[in-house]
Amino acid sequence: MPATQPRTVSTASLGGAPCWVSLMTHDLQAAQDFYGEVLGWHFRPGVLGPEFSIALAEGQPVAGLGALGPSWRVAVAWTPYFAVANANDTAARIRERGATVAVGPLEFGKGRAALAADRDGAVFGLWEGQTLSWAVGQGCAPMCLELRTRDAFEAAIFYGEVFGWSPDRPGGCDITYEHDEVVVRDAGGRTVAALRGGAVEAAPDPHVRPRWHVYFPVHDIEKVTAAAVAAGGFALPVTPMVDSTGCEAVIRDPQGGLFTVATTQD
Repeated sequence: MPATQPRTVSTASLGGAPCWVSLMTHDLQAAQDFYGEVLGWHFRPGVLGPEFSIALAEGQPVAGLGALGPSWRVAVAWTPYFAVANANDTAARIRERGATVAVGPLEFGKGRAALAADRDGAVFGLWEGQTLSWAVGQGCAPMCLELRTRDAFEAAIFYGEVFGWSPDRPGGCDITYEHDEVVVRDAGGRTVAALRGGAVEAAPDPHVRPRWHVYFPVHDIEKVTAAAVAAGGFALPVTPMVDSTGCEAVIRDPQGGLFTVATTQD
């Protein structure tokens, strides 16, 4: 669940936009050591107990880290959370559309959270309550969230119906099709997520394992990937980004958590 101290912003005003990212991992201290070494993060305790911490970059909250209980037989993964006005109503819409609510909604601190999986198995969370002043693409927060799936258009319909993404909804997110992907923008016009799958009318790729992927901004990508390998992780070679605005590299931490580091051209 989101390892944050909820405050300052109501999820009711965020219109289904991403409001946090969290890593659930088996060894919290080892994860903190890795991400501190690779991304330069510092950590402070979360308000939900010793199993949760908040990652800070330049003094600002970036992400949450939480320890998986011994009985939780789930993969280590980064998970995005989306702001909702009513967790129960959103969970009901998820189930009505043939997807799964795996945990919750449950009370966490001053909010309510749930973990779910879409119809293709990509895991995401939802959060009702107060949040930190945090936004994709701003400061040291993730620069982008990307859903890698088999059919981006079917996924866009699902998430649009669940979170109310629509240009006609005041204050809500808008979705458009651009360059073979579905782009999600918040009420301020900022891109907060991209849904990528097969081309228009193409058969879904059965080899794609649907998942949400988190992009963290870095200044020196070669230094970061080298640090990841030195710290026991794995890094793919640096490649140009899809939109050719910079470069990126996929990293797997020692416990299996996948994420991408990226740098953009000024």
